Amino acid sequence: SSGDLDGFFKAVPSSLAAVPWGAGGNHFDAPKSAQVLLETYEETGKAFMGCSRQVLANVVKEFGASGLTPVVAFELEFHLLKPKDQWRDGAPEVATIPDSGDAQFMYDLSALAENMGLFSDIRQAAQWASLPLDTIVKEAAPGQFEINLNHRDDALRAADDVVLLKRIVRECARKHDLIASFMAKAFLDQPGNGMHVHCSLVNEDKRNIFSGDEGEVKLHHAAAGLVETMQDATLGFINSRNGFRRMAPGSYAPTRTSWGENNRSVSVRLPAAPDSARRLEHRVSGADANPYVVLALILSGMKEGMERSLIPPPMLEGNGYDEATPNRGNPLPQDMRDAQRLFAESEFCRRALGDQLHQIIVHLKQAEIQTFDAELTPLEKATYV
Repeated sequence: SSGDLDGFFKAVPSSLAAVPWGAGGNHFDAPKSAQVLLETYEETGKAFMGCSRQVLANVVKEFGASGLTPVVAFELEFHLLKPKDQWRDGAPEVATIPDSGDAQFMYDLSALAENMGLFSDIRQAAQWASLPLDTIVKEAAPGQFEINLNHRDDALRAADDVVLLKRIVRECARKHDLIASFMAKAFLDQPGNGMHVHCSLVNEDKRNIFSGDEGEVKLHHAAAGLVETMQDATLGFINSRNGFRRMAPGSYAPTRTSWGENNRSVSVRLPAAPDSARRLEHRVSGADANPYVVLALILSGMKEGMERSLIPPPMLEGNGYDEATPNRGNPLPQDMRDAQRLFAESEFCRRALGDQLHQIIVHLKQAEIQTFDAELTPLEKATYV
């Protein structure tokens, strides 16, 4: 509709870093290449609001106008896979310790030791990029790992960290003849890959506003905002058709608009933490989601709850996947079609992301739905032909 205009880009200086790949860049002691993030502008120099980084910047500015700064940390899950020429029957295969059965071994140290060279390379590249890398652990599924970033009081930089880290992990894995996959649900019978977001807010005195008795009330308002807006915003958190396969009972991925204390079966978790570190953990997003969109929707949901002093539903206690458990909340959309409809009709999502980005996502996902609907699967052909 715009005539396919040219875009205009400016580099994000804080993201410029050497990388251990590219021409002549096979050795970490002699990098020959660098990468830098770009953000988009209109020809006049005005920020292009179809750019998700610019949209998140606006959300952060709104908090700043109220004297508040988001403090954010991301956790990312991924699979290490064998190279494609080693897959049998064209199906992905995890890279695991030989002769180790199902090779699950959650939190296992042997799986870390087996990939120590790769993880050392990731840490070195992350150090060059000034990423606040914290721990790398073996996760619940075979060949699955989680990499955590320390918190930042700069939400834009925190989202940048995710984009840069994912490329670092992929390229370092390639160097070690492996594939790093952030696909939300790579194996139907195993847990999928999530992107968990921890978030608190500090005031101008650098004090966590969720601390103390009054802070707990604000924390509950913020949680209420996330619960109320979650169904509408699901498409931003689960942005691929494959991602909805991850949201299965018993899979460590939430399926309903629930919240609770120190409970990993809910969508919004209040982690066990000292009063000064009281925060929310948002557990809905897939590892393939756009971190800028995810964070813009989370922060806007928290803001909605605090500005309206929303009261959350009762906390869920126990197993959030058990139908007999009370306070489970409403079900999240089960597929992209339902999620796209709710997102398209949502005034909250339009306010949070702005008209331009909201409409881009609506039309993009409608096209994705139509593309998948136009494809006959092998199972359909085998069943009905």
